[in-house]
Amino acid sequence: MSNDQSQNKTEELSHVDTFNQGMDRRSFIKKTTGVAGVALGLTLASSLPGIPVNAASITSSPSFLNPKGKKPNLIFPVISDVHINADSNNTLEKFTTTLEQLNRAVPKQHAFVVVGDLTDNGVTAEYDKFMSAYNTKKQSKAVSMFAIGNHDYWNGLSVTDAQKRFFEKTGMKSIYYHKVIKGYHFIVLGTEDGRTEGTFSQKQIDWLGEQLRQANADDPKKPIFVFHHQPIKDTIYGSEWGFSENRDLFYNTLKEYPQAITFSGHTHYPLDDPRIIHQKDFTTIGTSTGAYLWLDSGRIQGEVPEGADILNQALVVEVYDNKVLLHRRDIHKNAWTGEPFEISYPADKRKFKYTEDRDKNAPFFKPNSMLAIDHEKTTAASLAIMFTQAKDNLLLHDYKVVVKKAETKEIAKQFLAFSEFYKDPVPNPLTLPIDGLLPNTLYEIEVHALDAYGNVSRNSLKVLGKTLDGVVKDITITLSKNELSGVDDTVEVSVENARIPNGDWIGIYEVNEKPGDIASIWWMYTKITDGTCKFTYDPKNNANPGRYKEGATYKFVYFYGSGYESAASTTFTVGSKE
Repeated sequence: MSNDQSQNKTEELSHVDTFNQGMDRRSFIKKTTGVAGVALGLTLASSLPGIPVNAASITSSPSFLNPKGKKPNLIFPVISDVHINADSNNTLEKFTTTLEQLNRAVPKQHAFVVVGDLTDNGVTAEYDKFMSAYNTKKQSKAVSMFAIGNHDYWNGLSVTDAQKRFFEKTGMKSIYYHKVIKGYHFIVLGTEDGRTEGTFSQKQIDWLGEQLRQANADDPKKPIFVFHHQPIKDTIYGSEWGFSENRDLFYNTLKEYPQAITFSGHTHYPLDDPRIIHQKDFTTIGTSTGAYLWLDSGRIQGEVPEGADILNQALVVEVYDNKVLLHRRDIHKNAWTGEPFEISYPADKRKFKYTEDRDKNAPFFKPNSMLAIDHEKTTAASLAIMFTQAKDNLLLHDYKVVVKKAETKEIAKQFLAFSEFYKDPVPNPLTLPIDGLLPNTLYEIEVHALDAYGNVSRNSLKVLGKTLDGVVKDITITLSKNELSGVDDTVEVSVENARIPNGDWIGIYEVNEKPGDIASIWWMYTKITDGTCKFTYDPKNNANPGRYKEGATYKFVYFYGSGYESAASTTFTVGSKE
């Protein structure tokens, strides 16, 4: 079989309805019908003319794995947000796997770059774990380049001492520096303190400008590689977590050099989303994470959905005379994901293809798509819908779900939900819970599909579902005591009438804080036994201990579905230690 035939066959197979790879129609219908006392519906999407669909999941072999292909001038992996933890080896094991897997995939590396947050808290034990694993697995001819991230400052030391520890442990000489490898320029920047948003001073940005001028003078036709932990706001997917201070100065400094490619970490957003690369005046790309997934807010699965700690991704960069290829690696799946991003050189802004407006094609439901009520999950206060995933030319990102009372057409609930594109494999059909409904009530449910660029499907799926008759018991939170003796005191917590876990969680906030506007002081996913969640709250596990003080009043809040939909809360006060 020729290479062209092989590629055509791969694309043909990728177009097979993925519904057939998961649950077949007979199983779907059997699971969603035949329950007395519940009004069920099953719908098919209206027909649409054929629309070509690119397979986002094609995993073609990168050219450096093809011994007959031209060898790149330069090749190097880029990872970030490893978050080695002193009290757990979970991220250490993932880091070790990453190094081993990249060594197999890229046996001759010219460099290895880590774009910040090597550690979770910047403590000595975490650096020692990181460097021990790295020194054991690193390739001797690869130039090591590490950027400092905000977590690497979170050790209680002064900024100067935290940076000094970073230098001593990693061997880096400065938080920002410039290296030339095989004639290509690498510029590494460093956030200057532990602020989550990041800090890049005018002094550092002026230094960046001078290094860019030197690189451009050396050879204006070659790419210039720039690395910094926090992203530039209003660029890539997840850049809402980027820096504001000196943002425009930073951007405009790079703007003069369309050949620049900047790599940023920090967000933990996955490489699967096409917006992870952005081109306007230059190219910037996110580097995902080696620790745990984070996502955009506003979806019922939450910003850190259940199972988020499985994510582990990396980039592999190949550099040729006339192009740069950026390959996306799922370490957790031991496979490549998506097609490589290809950037042509000499750089020309007019030829940039990964722009903000590059996709106008709306997703669509195929004519045989199905939506039904999952009767096994119907209660007096909730329904669950199960439906065939829609199609998109790049990435199906979200679903908009609108729930109306069938009798009055009044909107009872509406929300966004991820397509769960971040899972391997992506679930198809997808099941979504709908909570907070009235007993013995008939609802009309409509589902539209949205892609990564916000394009909305012209067709939708609809179904009728009726909740069971019965009494809906309120969720209640009971504490063994409502006043604690000092910031070290523990308390027994009992949550009655809690849901079977659907990514629900419970967190602590100061009484006047609005969840979602600020991070929780402490949180955990709920663990339910016979409708009750019981646990001991210990302040030593607080994620933000600086906000937990004597004399203040706090609240436990129970949330539905990993988002910020509050179902119950109760308050307590932290008194002085006796």
